[in-house]
Amino acid sequence: MVKYLLAWLVGVFALVTAFMLSIKFGSVTLSFSDLASALAELSRDELSITSRILVDIRLPRAILAVIAGAGLAMVGGLLQTSTQNDLADPFLFGLSSGASVGAVLILTQFGDALGIWSLPIAAFTGGIVSAAAVISLFTIQKRKGGNDLILCGLAISFLFGALTSFLIYSGDQRAASSILFWTMGGLGLARWENIGFAACGVLVILVLVFKRCRQLDTLLVSEQTTRSLGINVHRLKSEIFFCCALCTASIVSLTGVIGFIGLMVPHLVRPFSSVTHKQSIPLIALWGAVILLFGDLISRTVLAPQELPVGIVTAALGGLFVLYRVGYQKS
Repeated sequence: MVKYLLAWLVGVFALVTAFMLSIKFGSVTLSFSDLASALAELSRDELSITSRILVDIRLPRAILAVIAGAGLAMVGGLLQTSTQNDLADPFLFGLSSGASVGAVLILTQFGDALGIWSLPIAAFTGGIVSAAAVISLFTIQKRKGGNDLILCGLAISFLFGALTSFLIYSGDQRAASSILFWTMGGLGLARWENIGFAACGVLVILVLVFKRCRQLDTLLVSEQTTRSLGINVHRLKSEIFFCCALCTASIVSLTGVIGFIGLMVPHLVRPFSSVTHKQSIPLIALWGAVILLFGDLISRTVLAPQELPVGIVTAALGGLFVLYRVGYQKS
């Protein structure tokens, strides 16, 4: 319990620190006095350039980083529970590949038909279609174990990945740079108008954990234990996957493909938390937000004023983490 409380205290401190640094640094560095002055101007009708940078760009971006990091981390934790596979990740199940198809279709074929909502809506639709395909494929199988769900996800992921490559090759080549940046992940689409869209996806996960926390805990033991308690395992896993799909699609539609958060964070948190989902999932969400905030901060400052896709940073961190895990298990 002491380690759990310590993880919360350190996590909250790290979150506040990362949030403040995130709104301070970027292509234009703001001093703390600039931030204080900008906040004091919020009640005025006309805002200065500094205030607009803070209000219109930095704050929405930092909030989206918190929402996306928390959501992807929670999805990873739930998928690892439902599949009993430590390598389960939000993007292992074809969700990102489906969102990529929708995004690339808009970028190369249709353009901004729906204004600023064109890319998010297309990516969200693609993610939901891929999730529905995975669930349908999983449902018609005779065996319905965790590994079978992963195989279904991989199959759909490869199919949608091939479709994405075809669209890129056959579409408008002038959109190649936008496609490349989106597929590597970024928080540049953050606006006050759309961050609530990602927040709704995270809310779905929180409701699932609150309503099904005891049933989720039984999956940590075995599927046989879950069945012996009268719980429909297939239905429970389908609910988990569907909610995870909604959450992932809502986030990816705004951020692009940001990998390894869902894989890495649950492993980092488990030594400090209880095995019960009611305690572990909120802590996983906290540290997911912290890591993505710091990752986004690195992506905006390491090559400033040029912005590095945040997916590159999280992939590097995730790769180092996997190497550490492999070396740690061998030793």
